Amino acid sequence: MKITINGTVCECEKGEFILQIARRNGIEIPTLCYHDGFPGQGSCRVCIVEVVEKGRGRIVVSCVYPVERECEIYTDNEKVRRLRGMTLALLQKKAPDSPEIRALCEKYGAPVIERFTEDTGNRCVMCGLCVKACGELSVGAISTVNRGVTKEIATPYHEPSSVCVGCGSCAYVCPAGAIPIGETADTRTIWNRTFRLVHCADCGSVIGTEEELAYAAEKTGSEPDTLCADCRKKRIAVSFRHTYGEAVR
Repeated sequence: MKITINGTVCECEKGEFILQIARRNGIEIPTLCYHDGFPGQGSCRVCIVEVVEKGRGRIVVSCVYPVERECEIYTDNEKVRRLRGMTLALLQKKAPDSPEIRALCEKYGAPVIERFTEDTGNRCVMCGLCVKACGELSVGAISTVNRGVTKEIATPYHEPSSVCVGCGSCAYVCPAGAIPIGETADTRTIWNRTFRLVHCADCGSVIGTEEELAYAAEKTGSEPDTLCADCRKKRIAVSFRHTYGEAVR
């Protein structure tokens, strides 16, 4: 099937999301809540585009909109720029302390809205990526709590979570830099709890927290890791050569 994006004809399969098609063809669509590992969020609305079918256009969210038939798509026309700019302006009011949001506003020309009050001290845009990452990759230590203007991401009762393993997945996927995470040579601090780091037995690089490695070992039924991925590969290669000889590579 063929569709047209900004005048460029693109090949695609029925049911593919617009964002995937555009990226495959080198066409830029800005995103905030989208992550390749956790698709299907569609919460921030930054990736909106206009889809025109039979002369009628409508604004859709490209990361969750599947293409069902031939159509024309515009990712940066006047209508899209205006609506995307308004969305970013509102997100900046929600998270005024986020340099990532500020950079997007500057790049895409978001207007300055004076009539809304800034949520001073906040960086979170409530995209939900951190909760999804914690639930799918780790232990589900954080969740969305409260409602309305008090809605936020937190551990239960804002207490240090007894199940958190300190993996940092939530902070690494956060698009707005809203989750503080700090490290020293031997510790990692996140969600008001400090974890002891484990270092690779060969190269000394950090491979995770004690709790994180114990959790992974329990899930896989193996012993906790003592080597980083690179050093493990090197040991396997050395063992392979010793077993089968230098002639086998």
